[in-house]
Amino acid sequence: MLAAATLLVFAPGYAQYDTVAQFNQVLSGQIDDWHPPVMVWMWAWLHPLAAGAAPMFTTQVLLYWTGLGLIAAALHGNLRRAGVLALGASPLFLGWQVVVLKDAQMIAAAVAAFAIVAAFQLRGRPVPLLAAAIAVPLFLYALLLRANAVFALAPLIAALLPTGGIVRRAAVAIAVIAAVLATSGAVNHRLLGASASGVEKTQPLFDLAGIAARSDAAASTGLSPDAVAQLRERHCLSPFFWDPLGEPARCAGVMAPLRALPGGRLYVRLAGAVLHHPIAYAEQRLSHWNMTERWLVPAGLTGTAPPAGNEPNDLGLMSPGHLAAQWQRVAAVVAETPLGWPIAWLAAAVVLVATIAAAPEVVADDRTRRRLALGLLASAIALEASFLVVSIASDLRYHLWPMLATGLAALVAPRIENSRRAVAIAGVTALIIVLPGVFARAMLAHAPASYQAMLAWDAGALALLRD
Repeated sequence: MLAAATLLVFAPGYAQYDTVAQFNQVLSGQIDDWHPPVMVWMWAWLHPLAAGAAPMFTTQVLLYWTGLGLIAAALHGNLRRAGVLALGASPLFLGWQVVVLKDAQMIAAAVAAFAIVAAFQLRGRPVPLLAAAIAVPLFLYALLLRANAVFALAPLIAALLPTGGIVRRAAVAIAVIAAVLATSGAVNHRLLGASASGVEKTQPLFDLAGIAARSDAAASTGLSPDAVAQLRERHCLSPFFWDPLGEPARCAGVMAPLRALPGGRLYVRLAGAVLHHPIAYAEQRLSHWNMTERWLVPAGLTGTAPPAGNEPNDLGLMSPGHLAAQWQRVAAVVAETPLGWPIAWLAAAVVLVATIAAAPEVVADDRTRRRLALGLLASAIALEASFLVVSIASDLRYHLWPMLATGLAALVAPRIENSRRAVAIAGVTALIIVLPGVFARAMLAHAPASYQAMLAWDAGALALLRD
């Protein structure tokens, strides 16, 4: 019923800039690796079934609600079952899940794959071969949808192993990460036929520019003193995203000498710059991490609310109707509250890990529920931690999986007795996170509302740039 309602209200799904770019590749057959080639491949395979975004939208909605439905049905207690469905139907999560994007596709595939296996394990039954045969390709699809998806899904896959201690599961997670990092390039370029776009260069370019501007490190970064001065004068550096560095009119020319280098050489140069200027690198990464976690930031930061309309296009990608737009406006309000702060969900995940790990196993199935809950939390925390090193943009959609996984973990976990100590720790943690965030939003000037204005935004003290 929830899947049918979602399809009815939000069809044919929202299309953002990335959606339009990928659909253009579907129509042209010219695929590059700036966006996930596997999503273009899937879309091209489904395209004969219906026009526009409808096939991909329908697929991600059905996978999303199938996964949540399987989890809810496998839990004991109507309150927990209702909680899973309410979490999935909450305005912020559902508002983004109806946007045809790689992030929504990853969530849909991951939650379905996890649920197919977990539904049997929660009932104490062995996982049938057919179920595993369905879950594996869904996990593979999810792993190829985002460059950092492996950091979230490797711990989750390891947690689904029915036996083994923490050492074995850690070894499996590390093996999955190594295998995906080693093979994803070959899969994208050789198997799926995507051309190289240079997307792998964005991370080192972002960090090299940040280190140079914070330390005058011309020698170790490869940027001349004049180039560093131009980066500052033209406001090419933003803790929010890397995009100004690629802006042709202002900053792309400054970065051209570095951009001409192979990706491998850029990462070697970045490693050297980090060794010589660790404080500048820490400032670069922490300023961005604060921004992408949406903690000490201005109110109205763009990239938070799900879209209420489509990116303009001439490809036939139509917007959903009026009722859907009303829903998205409610989601925009929710996104401005702590429910839309990834840092708040990360803090909740850490508290939940400590609480679940310390709780005794009262009944037989507690062990399974505890394992699955901790797997979801490890997935959430690992992905959020990866943003300390691997991240160049601050859109909220990158954090939706950790947020959803944390909520699901709280509902899957065994019953936890709320001691005064646990309640006190949770309360103090909430105050430490929420109060400074509220204060920052009250005191700092609003961030620009448009993408073009964000390209020239001077974030001031938030950028942690030295005068």
